[in-house]
Parts: sequence; C-alpha cells; structure tokens
Amino acid sequence: MERSLSMELVRVTEAAALASARWMGRGNKDAADDAATQAMRDVFDTIPMKGTVVIGEGEMDEAPMLYIGEKVGNGYGSRLDVAVDPLEGTNIVACGEWNALAVLAVADNGNLLHAPDMYMDKIAVGPESVGKVSLDYTVLENLQAVAAAKKKNIEDLVVAILKRERHESLIQEIRDTGARIKLMQDGDVAAAINTAFEDTGVDILLGSGGAPEGVLAAVALKCLGGELQGRLLPQDEEEIARCKKMGIEDVNRILMMDDLVKGDDCIFAATGVTDGELLKGVRYKGDVGFTQSVVMRAKSGTVRFVDGKHSLKKKPDLVIR
Repeated sequence: MERSLSMELVRVTEAAALASARWMGRGNKDAADDAATQAMRDVFDTIPMKGTVVIGEGEMDEAPMLYIGEKVGNGYGSRLDVAVDPLEGTNIVACGEWNALAVLAVADNGNLLHAPDMYMDKIAVGPESVGKVSLDYTVLENLQAVAAAKKKNIEDLVVAILKRERHESLIQEIRDTGARIKLMQDGDVAAAINTAFEDTGVDILLGSGGAPEGVLAAVALKCLGGELQGRLLPQDEEEIARCKKMGIEDVNRILMMDDLVKGDDCIFAATGVTDGELLKGVRYKGDVGFTQSVVMRAKSGTVRFVDGKHSLKKKPDLVIR
C-alpha cells in the first residue's frame, strides 16, 4: 500500500462532506446521502488504486454506485479492499445534529471482513483498555476494567450508546454502576473513534449497531491502537445464511480485531459533515468551503488532522481530473 494514498483518500471524504453538508437541517436524509455518495464515487475515479468495495451502499441491485463488489480507483496501484460510508449519520445531517461523518477505510485485498448488513453487538475502547474488556463480561466488569486502566472512578467514565428502545435495559445497567452516559441518535462510528482520543471525553462504546459500521470503526481503532469487539446478531434464518455465505460459520463467536481487519496495514479517513467532539463540520463562505478531516495509517501509527480550504468556484464538481 502506497504511503501517499493516505492524503489521496482524504480528498474522497472531503468531497463527500462538502456535497452532503449543503443538506444540513433540511430534513431530507436521502438527498444528503445521494449527494455524498455521488461526490465520493466521482473522486474515487482519480485515486491511484485498484479497489473493490466490500462494505458499501448495498448489493448491486440495491445501490446505483459504491455497491458491494464495485471496482473503484483509476486502475493503477495496489489491490485493496474498500469500506465506505459516504454519510455516516444521514438522520444527523437531516436534523442538523452532531457527529455526522464522511468515512472510508482501505486495507490490502482480502483483509477486511465482508460484514453483512445486520446488527452487531459492540464494545470499543481506546489504547489504555485494550485486552481488558470483553463482550462476555458484565457491564460492571467492563466498566471496572476501563476505570482501572484509565485511573478513574467509575463515576467519572462516559459511556457512549445509541438511544434505542433495544438498549433500555443496558442503559439502566450502566446507570446502576454510577457511570455517566452519552446517548446518541445515530453515528456509532464517531463514538467508537472518540474512545481513543482523551479530549472527546468518551471512555467506552457499548451496545448494538450496524455490522458494516463496526468494521469501519475497527479499522480506525487499529490505526489508533484501540480495540473493538463485535458479535453478529442475525434476526432470522436468512441473515444467518448471509453470515455463512460471507465465511462466518459461527455467528455467535466474538469477532476480534484480527477478524474484522487482518494484517498490519490499513488506512482510515473521515471528514466532519456536522460538528462533533473530534472534528468540525463543513463551513461555507461564498465560493469557499472549509473542512476538517482525520486520516490515519496502522503501519506507521501516523494520525493527521487536515484542515481544508476549497475553492468551489474552481472545483464546482469537487474534483479536478
């Protein structure tokens, strides 16, 4: 994987963010998602890589572009697995809320889990807590472990969890420990990443969310030295069959980092669409757009924050070929 690819991939997420942020607060999540997807797809054509989408907008017959199996890149360079979420948080953008991101991840060919589109039970932590938590532990045991690792009291911890009816009992368990909670309407990729940055104030992510988003977050945490564990939650026989078709025979086992993203190299890039704890959202001023992105690579351990200033007059389609 070429070192220069990191900055090239930021161009992809920047374009998706600039396109979708125009729809912030306008109540049309589909238009925001379509704008992000189109922009991301257009810029991918300029990137020096031979990529195959393994996590995308859906199956070929469901998505017009960035579908699973689609080839992306200009046909030169390394063969790579590509995972994308052009707009992580469509509802967030529609409502003008926090932590919407344009996200992508790449790894060498065959190294990303082809996660089926279903729920996954997750636990995510930053570097201090790696190896100290487990989906098999109780909530109290996990929070005690994180508190000890971070030299905090349990009452000082912040647990990020999606605000869902299915999480009511889990939320009560967390409250019973005395820990604090940050409820999210959407966007658990951002929350998982936040566990690895002290300034965000998030110590651990718990609860279930999308399995594809779990793989994206795992790539980010691999670059950051953190950890994500997942357990697939198929709802019926059809979903169980889909798991097995993708090579996951035991759907009840815990998927560790090396199951989600193999090898020692991967790249993750994200650009803020709306403001969040880690990244600022897109700003516009006349014919200029301002973005903030993060890009990281596991092999080198490098994490870069990139502030972009974009001339929308010179680059109206968000790409120069």
